[in-house]
Amino acid sequence: MLLGVLGGGQLGRMLALAAAPLGVRVRCYDPDPDACAGDVCELQSGTWDDSRSLAAFAHGCDCVTFEFENVPVATVREVEKQSPVFPPAIALETGQDRLLEKRLFEQAGLRVHAYAHADSEAQLIETVDRIGTPCVIKTRRGGYDGKGQVVLREANNAKRAWHELSGVPLLVESFVPFERELSLIAVRGRDGAFASYPLTQNRHERGMLRESIAPAQHVDATIAREAASHMHELMDRLAYVGVLAIEFFVVKSGGQTTLLANEMAPRVHNSGHWTMDARVTSQFENHVRAIMGMPLGSTLPTGVSAMVNLIGNNPIPSDVLGIDDARLHLYGKESRVNRKIGHVNVHGPTWEAIAPRVTQLIALAQTCDRQS
Repeated sequence: MLLGVLGGGQLGRMLALAAAPLGVRVRCYDPDPDACAGDVCELQSGTWDDSRSLAAFAHGCDCVTFEFENVPVATVREVEKQSPVFPPAIALETGQDRLLEKRLFEQAGLRVHAYAHADSEAQLIETVDRIGTPCVIKTRRGGYDGKGQVVLREANNAKRAWHELSGVPLLVESFVPFERELSLIAVRGRDGAFASYPLTQNRHERGMLRESIAPAQHVDATIAREAASHMHELMDRLAYVGVLAIEFFVVKSGGQTTLLANEMAPRVHNSGHWTMDARVTSQFENHVRAIMGMPLGSTLPTGVSAMVNLIGNNPIPSDVLGIDDARLHLYGKESRVNRKIGHVNVHGPTWEAIAPRVTQLIALAQTCDRQS
């Protein structure tokens, strides 16, 4: 069996590594001929609008997927002429537009921030007055890891924000103080089978994910069940196939805890990397299983896992491996400021058992940041 992957970054690389034991070969397509997935699988290079190269890439593929959400929808439509693509193009199109994303969340029963869109400078000024400050202004399309957005604390700075974000269509959200950030990763098969991983707690530094802990600690079981139920509804609405992630803010008010859906990623997700070493079917393997029409694997881990992102500079491997049971995953990328170049997983029976190792790993990772 042959699986095509649009994109050849670290997610494509890890999909290829997960696919091989299942007897699935992977072919990636990326504009960069040196994309890191090429270290572990076939890599074809071409632009996103090169129909001839895309046809050669899709030829012989049993199905095709994508590893990041900025692949042009037109590219997916072109590939669909030759091979089925999962997740469906509508999921990619929705994930690329924050306004469509918010509407989908509401349709699936998820709670969201107060929001409105603005397509001009005048409309932005009016919208900010209506939503109130502080608020968060985001580009409707593009942007990730904290890019493409600003926090507006005074309404009279709306004009400056419009120009700072390049005068493109925007989404304005109320600024809600939150207690912590969680994510939910789930998988849906071609036959509609559904499974979700436990909620994961995430911590960011400078707008980039630094640390994930799963299962998230001290989460009410009712809230977890509701999140999984709404995720199931959303995936059914899209006739989704594959892995999907939704990021949430935990908000407490009046003694009640609420999850506010922030963004979704129609692909395998950074906050799910812990699944690779958690004595559970990884998100990468489950994505391959789902899109290739195989039965889904278990998503219920034993114990507690943590993932620490390595950003900027590659560590000395022995420094990481000297920490008890640390599992190092480097992506074969050259060091660069603010570049995700790997991650480390640890696993244990309880959070208390792994907390000292996580502290060591974070200190080591921050040293890598300073060296870049």
